[in-house]
Amino acid sequence: MFGLFEKFENSSDTKLLLTGLFSAILISTIAIIASFVIVSSKASAQAAVQNQVSLTSKLFVIRTETNADGVEKDVLKTPNDVVVIPGDRLKFILSYRNETGQIVEGFKATNPMPGAVQFSQVTEKWAEVSIDGGKNWGKLEDLTVETKLPDSDTVAKRAAGIADVTHVRWVFDKSIAINESGELSFEGVVK
Repeated sequence: MFGLFEKFENSSDTKLLLTGLFSAILISTIAIIASFVIVSSKASAQAAVQNQVSLTSKLFVIRTETNADGVEKDVLKTPNDVVVIPGDRLKFILSYRNETGQIVEGFKATNPMPGAVQFSQVTEKWAEVSIDGGKNWGKLEDLTVETKLPDSDTVAKRAAGIADVTHVRWVFDKSIAINESGELSFEGVVK
């Protein structure tokens, strides 16, 4: 097919290469999506200031390692350090810093869930999630999904689950001081 594959004579080497290529493409896609953060504020006058709150995102693969004493511990690895496969746990860390020279009020940061990742949890208890592409927000346990029953006009409601989450949002109820910084995070699983 491509010259790259001609060097491999057995199928296990080709499968290994394809797995590595898949992982590289998957992580590149996730990293690009993870860096896409939507920022908004209560007042339109704050919008220009909001753009100066710096946001950076990092992506890690969570691996469980066992030490010499047999104790298991979760360790964060960069995607370049490991082969990423479906079922791997990921941690997205969003760092913020107020570089505006003034106090920022009503700050919101929204992160869409990458398509190749299923939401599992958010670190901050005050964060909200959306199950409808960012139209409505709330705590996961308070959200419901409406589904039309097959061969019927009847609509049934069910509790929303982690597979339904499309976005994560943090709404700061306190101001962000000049030069204040911090981190927000959520986790997901590679589909």
